[in-house]
Amino acid sequence: MNPFQEKSKPIEKIYKNWKNINVKPYDKEAVDPYTRVRIILMNGTEFEAIWNTVRFTRHCTNNDVRRAMAMIRRGEQQQQKRIANLKPRNESALEHTIGYEQLAVDLTAILAQREKNGYVKKQLDFALLEDFDHLYRYADLLNFERGVQAEKLVGSYTEIMPGRPTVSEPRHPFDDVRFYINNFLNDPVTRLNVGIITAAEQQTMNYYLNIANLHDSELGRKLYSEIAMIEEQHVTGYGCLSDPTVSMYDCMVMHEYTECYLYWSCYQDETDARVKDIWLMHFEEELSHLRYAAELLERYDGKVWQQLFPEGGEFPELLHFAPQKEYVREVLKSVRLSGNAESFEDVNELPDRHRFFSYNKEVQGNVNTLASHMVIEKSIKKSGRDYRFEEKAHPVRELKDEKKDNTDVARIKGA
Repeated sequence: MNPFQEKSKPIEKIYKNWKNINVKPYDKEAVDPYTRVRIILMNGTEFEAIWNTVRFTRHCTNNDVRRAMAMIRRGEQQQQKRIANLKPRNESALEHTIGYEQLAVDLTAILAQREKNGYVKKQLDFALLEDFDHLYRYADLLNFERGVQAEKLVGSYTEIMPGRPTVSEPRHPFDDVRFYINNFLNDPVTRLNVGIITAAEQQTMNYYLNIANLHDSELGRKLYSEIAMIEEQHVTGYGCLSDPTVSMYDCMVMHEYTECYLYWSCYQDETDARVKDIWLMHFEEELSHLRYAAELLERYDGKVWQQLFPEGGEFPELLHFAPQKEYVREVLKSVRLSGNAESFEDVNELPDRHRFFSYNKEVQGNVNTLASHMVIEKSIKKSGRDYRFEEKAHPVRELKDEKKDNTDVARIKGA
């Protein structure tokens, strides 16, 4: 499939009315977990597309280009509203959060395994261990407060157990900044991976920032706020990987190409016939956006799309969601890694006076009072053990104990 060679409607012909946008939500009791995951992914992808046109508009003096951005953005906004409306009212924000973290875990694992750039792969694996731990913390909150077992929500596709402890994740801001990649020296899959994961993590960060103060318990409010800060670190790390030397016209074409790729992947992967039709509709609309962006690239930047895609523009292997349990278990063995400027280093190898230790201690204070720790302690007190979904023993000996939350691993040297 090459989206540049597909026929498309003129962009002004693709707008829909509200009846078409206000679609029927999925049934939370019957939905396949990966359908939920795809919906969350594409909601985040649309947010990224929208804000990319906003950034372009705010840094552009040409009103004709601004009008072009408004034209594209109106379509992206309609798509986002349609996707957002698929979430049912009776699915709580906390239940939906489990979907966010399942997406973070399985998507990151999938992208990491196909990534050819070793540095980008390290960033993916590094953040994967933190999102994996977030899934565990939210699952325990859900079980503690609502008596709902998250394994039902993830369909047993994804294990639920500790990763790098959330209390070990806060790092000095300097240590989340990464080197950027050169788009034209890397495999085109790398460009896709960076754009996809940045949008997904940014959506997660925004979601937590917006709902933290809406949760109905103080413990939940604090947990959302604590994890939202870590998601900010992830967005910084992933965002730094993007090539800052390309033009905004290049960015527009790449954004629209990525959307085409993801919608076509979702369409091929989807098991819900009604949602599948939406993915196809959006793919066809994105073909119009892509053609429009390519015309802007040629008119205002003097380039043709083939210069951005010298390999021809054919989609690489499509994104397919499937359980990633064994890969995650393997990556868990590097749980003690921390950031060190643009690199990653075992916390045991950091100098005693490294800024990680002072920053972590200063911003967190007494870790025993932090929500990410308290939610596990409260679960243990209530049920005699924490809530997990493990198919076999945890691969890290220090994280096997179901009756004690380890707050030292990856935070204290020698732990």
